[in-house]
Amino acid sequence: MTSIQKKILTLTTIVLLIMSSIWLALTYYNFKTHQQYNDVLQRYLSMNEVSRASQLVVNDLNQLMLDSNPASLQQLQVSKEKLLHAKQGVYPLRNSDNAFTLTNYVHLIDSLVETTNRFILFQAEKDTESSAHEFSEANNISTYISEMTLALIDIELNTYSLFYRGIMEQSGEVIKLGIWVLLLITSILLIITYWFSLGITRPIFQLTKAANELSKGNFDRQVKVTAKDEIEFLAKTFDRMRININNLISEIKHKAALERELQESKLLLQESQFRSLQSQIHPHFLFNTLNTLSKKAYLDGAEETSDLLVSVAGILRYNLKQQNRSVTLRDEINVLKQYIDIQKARFTDRLQVYLDIDEACLDLKIPALTLQPIIENAVIHAVEPKIEGGTIWFKVRKKGHDVIIEIEDDGSGMPQEKIKQIINEEAPAITEGHSTGIGFSNVVKRLRLFYGYQDVIEILSVQDKGTNIKLIIRREGAVLDDQTSHCG
Repeated sequence: MTSIQKKILTLTTIVLLIMSSIWLALTYYNFKTHQQYNDVLQRYLSMNEVSRASQLVVNDLNQLMLDSNPASLQQLQVSKEKLLHAKQGVYPLRNSDNAFTLTNYVHLIDSLVETTNRFILFQAEKDTESSAHEFSEANNISTYISEMTLALIDIELNTYSLFYRGIMEQSGEVIKLGIWVLLLITSILLIITYWFSLGITRPIFQLTKAANELSKGNFDRQVKVTAKDEIEFLAKTFDRMRININNLISEIKHKAALERELQESKLLLQESQFRSLQSQIHPHFLFNTLNTLSKKAYLDGAEETSDLLVSVAGILRYNLKQQNRSVTLRDEINVLKQYIDIQKARFTDRLQVYLDIDEACLDLKIPALTLQPIIENAVIHAVEPKIEGGTIWFKVRKKGHDVIIEIEDDGSGMPQEKIKQIINEEAPAITEGHSTGIGFSNVVKRLRLFYGYQDVIEILSVQDKGTNIKLIIRREGAVLDDQTSHCG
């Protein structure tokens, strides 16, 4: 099967080859013609240069005879050198037609040079009569050179007259040939283009006609398209669609009902499987397994791995037991240290955490799982994206009757829109912690419910500088009844 793309590429290639061949042929012919013109013109210029140089020598001789000085002598020497240089350009002009005349021409040039040298010698000896005689001789030779130049040019014209007429005739023939070739190529391209477009538009018209029949609800007429490209494949696919569409119309409602029932069954089955899996996860079995692995690592000498397993077990036990209770700030900080140990094992030197804790504040009641989501948010958004890592400062201090818990990082900062979402408890689900499942805005909501006032948190963030989060806890505002913490 020949694709439409191949047809287009083939047509384009043929046109380009034809045009390129014509252009190359015309360019080559034009180049050769110009080269021949330039060769003939150069012959004329070389002959004319000799005549001009000889006249210049005679003028300088006259000037030196009238005013003999070093400058005039120097100018004469320059003119003589030009004459000798012009003589060198005459030698390549020799051919069978001008050989004899050109030999005499060169002898005249040599005679003029010799006469010039004798003139200079007599002029130096102050021999005025001899100088005048040599000047007259040089003038006559220059006249002969000019006459012989005209004779040589006349020979050249006779020699190349046939060449000129041939070039003119060739130019006329080339113009006629170009016109006929252009007409021929135009006719061929028109025929090829018509044939090519007909091969594409005819199947498309047939396919369009079949589509109109289907749009009117006539599904009995077979779609027939005669082509050897993608349109034929499209027509066959279209015909298969016509055959199947009746069955689809009759079955679509039944399948939709079955699909709904199947979807409901899947949801019930998934929920049942999820609950079954949940019931199979026994926390004590998980903790005992982690403790066994910790002891095994310790006995094998992997004390750091043992400590990490202990930290993981502690965090899991804390998360499962304390989600809906209030705890002391001491408990929160202890599990926070375990979380930091795990993250330090992960990030090594990329994570730096500094703790500054006032021990007198550790008996403060606080909702469980308050600090870990905030620290985890700082690790994810401030430390993890940076190649060099980052630093987190955690401070607990008294301020009057309040306890201030401050978490600060040196990350890229938090957008103001996100800060507003957190303060307004409307942050999207993507802010949920990776390990606790508790989002930042959820922490804010539980703190406000637990302590009974709104301004429990302050967030200050500067782009590319970091973020500072303060939890402001009033001792007298804490609700010590665990039941109130269930509202988060």
